[in-house]
Amino acid sequence: MRDYPGDRVDLRSDTVTQPTPGMREAMANAILGDDVLGDDSTVAELQKRLAAMLGKEAALFVPSGTMSNTVAINSQTRHGDEIVAHRKSHIYLYEAGAYAALAGCSIALVDGDWGQMTPEGVQNAIRKSAGSDSHYPDCKLVCVENTSNVGGGSIYDQETLDAICEIAHINDCRVHLDGARMFNAVVGSNTDPDRMVRDFDTISVCLSKGLGAPVGSVLVGDTHIIQEAHRSRKRLGGGMRQSGMLAAAGIYALDNNIERLSEDHSRARVLAEAIEKMPNFSVDLDAVQSNMVYVNCLESDSKQIMGRLSQRGVDVLDESESIVRAVVHLHITDEDIERAIGAFDESQ
Repeated sequence: MRDYPGDRVDLRSDTVTQPTPGMREAMANAILGDDVLGDDSTVAELQKRLAAMLGKEAALFVPSGTMSNTVAINSQTRHGDEIVAHRKSHIYLYEAGAYAALAGCSIALVDGDWGQMTPEGVQNAIRKSAGSDSHYPDCKLVCVENTSNVGGGSIYDQETLDAICEIAHINDCRVHLDGARMFNAVVGSNTDPDRMVRDFDTISVCLSKGLGAPVGSVLVGDTHIIQEAHRSRKRLGGGMRQSGMLAAAGIYALDNNIERLSEDHSRARVLAEAIEKMPNFSVDLDAVQSNMVYVNCLESDSKQIMGRLSQRGVDVLDESESIVRAVVHLHITDEDIERAIGAFDESQ
């Protein structure tokens, strides 16, 4: 793999990326200060850059995507409120119940193909206390994930995003975008980032997935909410001191690693189409819209397939008893894709 130690093809996640030489140089040369005191100019530059890219007022650098989503929920709800999210969303499945444990919210779950909610599904999920004899909680926040991870890396149509935001706002709800892989969606749909998120109140962008930075996410929104998020970050222990080294990696990623995401998408497509032709596997090719390939194992369980692939130097993750996931990222080359195709073929 390119710029990566070892001889394995690591398709477990795009979180496995390591800083490239150019990114390491940017990190080493970063101007530092104490960000808790507001003195780290590199962090300030990263926050300013992303807020401007997304057409919003302010931004906040945090250690992780889970923390970014958590402070977004904390800052836009009160204990006892309800949020709406897809049944397969990261917020629901993979964040240790933070919406409940830390924000004190219940959750209304929406179904939908490829991990995507429909405007109608969102409308039907929104509950309000008024008119319910106080039986219902108040829904205050709708959470959308784009791209949809467990949906196979699928990308929302802009019309659907706009409609969900409109329904949320009509119902006195704010809207949060879990944009962990938002720039994959931007590149995959050929949509300007500020247009994609125009009607969202907050947006979380992860720097340590396809963009290739080692650590960090940025929460973007209006000034008031970001101020609230700053307090929430403090309570969660997310204030960092000389974090400009990490922010410099994020700035480098924004400058160098967005447009190249199309290469990951193309390689994922090649991998998906080759595996779909194999008799013991199937892939929903319509869902392969970015850098992920979800493979249905028809004759063996997923852990068996993981083991067989591992023996051939290719690493993937199991998503369920019958599905494995392969994620393409900046270290993966055309030769790695060919090796992975061969490994899948031999693992049937």
